[in-house]
Amino acid sequence: MEIKTKTRKWGNSLGVILPKLVVESRKIRENDEIVIKIIKQPILSKLFGKFPRTSKKTAQEIKDEARKGWD
Repeated sequence: MEIKTKTRKWGNSLGVILPKLVVESRKIRENDEIVIKIIKQPILSKLFGKFPRTSKKTAQEIKDEARKGWD
């Protein structure tokens, strides 16, 4: 199962909130040990236009290449 959520400030740390539907469907209870796989996806729109063009590929071709394997 894959969910998308944002980190939130929790004291001096960051935390994530698990959606109620996920908690109920997986029967997660307080103090259960769970494993979270962390993958930070780059924001490609912030990268384009910041580097000199060294390729003859279009921006769309570069984005398509970068997104390969995200599935």
